[in-house]
Amino acid sequence: MPSTNPEAAPILLVQLSDSHLFADADGSLLGMNTHESLQRVIERVLVEQERVDLVLATGDLSQDGTEASYEQFRRMTAVIDAPARWLAGNHDEPLPMERVAAGTDVLDPVTDIGNWRVLMLNSAIPGSVPGFLDDSQLSLLQQALESANGRHCLICFHHQPVSIGCAWMAPIGLRNPEALFQLLKPYPQARALLWGHIHQEWDQQVDGLRLLASPSTCVQFEPGSDDFKVDERAPGYRWLALHDDGRIDTGVSRLKDFAYTVDYGNGY
Repeated sequence: MPSTNPEAAPILLVQLSDSHLFADADGSLLGMNTHESLQRVIERVLVEQERVDLVLATGDLSQDGTEASYEQFRRMTAVIDAPARWLAGNHDEPLPMERVAAGTDVLDPVTDIGNWRVLMLNSAIPGSVPGFLDDSQLSLLQQALESANGRHCLICFHHQPVSIGCAWMAPIGLRNPEALFQLLKPYPQARALLWGHIHQEWDQQVDGLRLLASPSTCVQFEPGSDDFKVDERAPGYRWLALHDDGRIDTGVSRLKDFAYTVDYGNGY
């Protein structure tokens, strides 16, 4: 069983979410070159983080689902000197992602690091925008929680499990959040949920469980919007410091001096 050491340095994670890369490095989403924006976010990570213990890519790595787009993501993020874990979003294509990941551990669903266990669940439904955690994923989660052996658990997936106040996003979140939260109730070792999909910050505490979501490395969505609307905030990433005693320090860092013109005709 891992020992709790209040003096131990925290585990440092970086979350890169919703990069929406194309096979063509000149590909753009809503007027933004997603390759360029991810590159700039990665450069910011390298400047701001002296060390990184694990990189989490929480879905929609690709916009077009091509092997070339996943190769680009793998190559671009490899400059961060840390292991990485990926999970699928609604824009991702599982088979091309798996082919690019072959021979690596980036798709491993359970990672133990220090006094923490990081779980990467698949909430994507092939051909569908909303998400769902099927029986296999819920079973994986339960088994991982039961066998955590004293470790605190960070649980990651793509789709939001709670209302975020955006009416247009409500129908495209996680379709069975009740099953998730019911399963988590007996497991105090579940410390936080972390997701992507919403292209904006979210930080909420519910019954001792930290609920976190993060900006996209490309286009941002307007918080609190009833209809689809792009936000003017810049791309960014989330960092997380996981302490031995279960505490989490976290924050979001965004690019500076970043501007682009939204093109709603070049849609999401």
